[in-house]
Amino acid sequence: MLAVFVAFILTLIIADVLYIDKEAVLKVIGSHDIRHALWMSIWTSVLTTFISLLFAVPLGYILSRYRFPAHAVIDAIIDLPIIFPPLVAGLTLLVFFSQTGLGKWIQEDLGLEFWFQPRGIVLCQFLVAASYAIRSVKTAFDDIDRRFENVALTLGCTQRQSFMRVSLPLAANGIIAGGILTWARAFGLFGPLLIFVGSFRGRTEVLSTTIFLEQSIGNLEAALAVALLMILVALAAIITIRMVGGRVQLKL
Repeated sequence: MLAVFVAFILTLIIADVLYIDKEAVLKVIGSHDIRHALWMSIWTSVLTTFISLLFAVPLGYILSRYRFPAHAVIDAIIDLPIIFPPLVAGLTLLVFFSQTGLGKWIQEDLGLEFWFQPRGIVLCQFLVAASYAIRSVKTAFDDIDRRFENVALTLGCTQRQSFMRVSLPLAANGIIAGGILTWARAFGLFGPLLIFVGSFRGRTEVLSTTIFLEQSIGNLEAALAVALLMILVALAAIITIRMVGGRVQLKL
């Protein structure tokens, strides 16, 4: 079954490679707009992953270790962005910042503009992808035997020291997995970005929206070339993260 699945994925990629020609690839590589979209995709998704993990580690630990009123409700709400269609996220953000008093106050009075701005890309990615990090980290903490933490406490560690020296290292695999899932989801995000920040070249265009724009004007070869570029970047990033994560685990 594993061989069939891998062969299916590789067949689809090979079909794309065989369709495009060298000229389309060179055009994509040499395009300033596409290089800018690539850079925009990379830095926004990396920043989103970092912010998501900052939230995921404490939230995942709290949801795993403590029970409080409305725990089940909060746990379910965290999963909502995973369940509802991504377009809903973009539409919801658009309505919030353009139609509500609080959204207008944030943009106009505080000067934090998200609508059709690069920081809006990060906000969209965070809304859609952060839940993957939180869920993965919570599962990692759930799998840790609490007796290890209790032993650390009986040996004189504070709650914070027990978390830093025992819980966090044991949850490292789950945190790394959550980071990978979050980055991959953010890097390939499309629908919410098109609605909330648009696809303005040199400003808010990312690779996923580049594919849509090129395909919409009939430039299928360029769209496929950009798609293959996304695949290569994603594959290289995931392999690198896994290798670094493995070394971290060995050191721990």
